Amino acid sequence: MRSVSYVQRVALEFSGSVFPHAICLGDADNDSLNELVVGDTSGRLFIYKNDEGKPWTTRLCQGMLTCVGVGDVCNKGKNLVVAVSAEGWFHLFDFTSPTKHLDALSHHEPPAIDDQKLGFKQHIPANTKVMLINDIDGDGKSELVVGYTDRVVRAFRWEDSSESSEYISGQLVLLKKWLLEGQVDSLSVNPGPDCAPEMMVSQPGCGYAVLLCTWKSEQQLPKERIDSSAASREAPVRDVIIHQTSGRIHNKNVSTHLIGSIGRGCFSVYHYNTTCSHRLRTRFFTLMSES
Repeated sequence: MRSVSYVQRVALEFSGSVFPHAICLGDADNDSLNELVVGDTSGRLFIYKNDEGKPWTTRLCQGMLTCVGVGDVCNKGKNLVVAVSAEGWFHLFDFTSPTKHLDALSHHEPPAIDDQKLGFKQHIPANTKVMLINDIDGDGKSELVVGYTDRVVRAFRWEDSSESSEYISGQLVLLKKWLLEGQVDSLSVNPGPDCAPEMMVSQPGCGYAVLLCTWKSEQQLPKERIDSSAASREAPVRDVIIHQTSGRIHNKNVSTHLIGSIGRGCFSVYHYNTTCSHRLRTRFFTLMSES
């Protein structure tokens, strides 16, 4: 038996149940420092700042939160907090301080809860499980990728309805739907052989699938084919490439988690290092590497 003593630790005030993907670290208020974002099964969203045990701010969402994230999902040059519930409610929150010119280490007051410009809500398909905010098609803009409990993955893009950067005004638009053979365990992005980003989904039994982003080619179709193409986006088109890493590990009861873009040095959203690799880990701690 081995004991580990964590001398420097922080105890957080929290009571509730949390799904595995309803907790993350990210710069929620755009102060160049990471915050801890936690969503519970009762719809409460907590933001913990610095080493404080009490939440810096809280929000109440609709439904049972299954996944949270932080990123520039609206492509406006600043991070927003995203919270998605099992019932399909997509929430956006802007926690950016109005005094961004202050020192990043200063403690600024959280935004007022009743400020309507800081929140947005939209309904998307229900039964969400995992979520990813990243550029998956190499255009320099972030997409929102959501994995579902019914073996489906959907990609969305934010479309603004206003030029103002102060208010959250717009909607998520569906780009693509993929149907997989197995459950969706995790989502990741990894540079492919042509240096373009590849969207990857881990599959039970230490396998993974590469999801092809085909909406660029669909946008170049003739005008008479646009309507039929748009109508087929919700259809279970299977632009999926399945990979099995080993013939010895095919137990579908073993969940698999994938981490992409592993490599040395710094990476930008526009430049990808071809020496990157990804790792697959099962719940029995089998670690496999592929370049």
